[in-house]
Amino acid sequence: MNAPLRMDSLIDAEALRKTLWALVGQGKDGSNPAIRTQVLAILKTVRAETRAAIEANLRVDKSGSRCAERLSFVQDQMIRVIYDFAVAHVYPVQNPSAAERMAVVAVGGYGRSTLAPGSDIDLLFLLPYKQTPWGESVIEYILYMLWDLGCKVGHASRNVEECIRLSRTDVTIRTAILEARFLWGEKPLFDDLMARFDEEVVKGTGPEFIAAKLAERDERHRRQGGSRYLVEPNIKEGKGGLRDLQTLYWIAKYFYRVKDTADLIGIGVFSKAEYARFKRCDDFLWAIRCHMHFLTGRAEERLSFDLQRDIAARLGYDDRVGMRSVERFMKHYFLMAKDVGDLTLIICAALEEQHVKQCRC
Repeated sequence: MNAPLRMDSLIDAEALRKTLWALVGQGKDGSNPAIRTQVLAILKTVRAETRAAIEANLRVDKSGSRCAERLSFVQDQMIRVIYDFAVAHVYPVQNPSAAERMAVVAVGGYGRSTLAPGSDIDLLFLLPYKQTPWGESVIEYILYMLWDLGCKVGHASRNVEECIRLSRTDVTIRTAILEARFLWGEKPLFDDLMARFDEEVVKGTGPEFIAAKLAERDERHRRQGGSRYLVEPNIKEGKGGLRDLQTLYWIAKYFYRVKDTADLIGIGVFSKAEYARFKRCDDFLWAIRCHMHFLTGRAEERLSFDLQRDIAARLGYDDRVGMRSVERFMKHYFLMAKDVGDLTLIICAALEEQHVKQCRC
């Protein structure tokens, strides 16, 4: 069996920094358009090479969750290098004030350290106070570089107080911050946000959050057709898909105040076997989603008839007596979708025991 692809073999961030720093090594201005063009060309090459390596490894080990983690890891390193280059060589400040600080934070699915090839890169630029010209310039440089690399970026620039205030009234923002992960910059800003978020937003509001997320899930299921047995299922949004697993993660993290779904074993919500089933479902669905994005070159989420045969081949299904490879693959998919439903019932039963009556599955 081939050894898993090591993260540090995908991208050497320090070597990349040295390459970019060499472009301005003789006192050249990093904001010069010619320098920016060179920086972008180098980053494009790194991005293309790493994505090709990740796709090739997916076809070998067939692990969707590891593929998603590798894509996230590479994205992390590139954002850190772009940030450092912007701060050191494009908008350097000799004596920064207290306001000229920033934390770059991954939110949404990216905050969970998972990305599909076509996923949005959701970023929060966390500020200490109001926006400054320096902060605005650095953020703009990072965003334009990511856009020019071909990334789809969702972003917000807020201070800690704004994050707390908005997350109290907007469940979408609250969910994004729930999944927040520090990327780079001033970590004390991030630590302050998460401490205040836990104390001032999450504490005592578990039932309210669960009711909102389950209502959101019900509406999503209604839009997708209300069945997990559709012949062309939506891998992300459909019933029994990745979003349902993510909803379980949100509920577990919010209500039980755990950092990882594995912690649900210790508090008696999942058995080891049930947690293993959760991980199998997650890995399988991520494998399908990543293959779909690589095959189509876009964020395709519907497993159409045209894609099913190709995905079955990529995942190693072959024809058997009385059943074609694509039929075996789709049968496996529907069994996994049913498992996702079963796991949802387990979580909801545990919540009912704790008198969270809003949990209806």
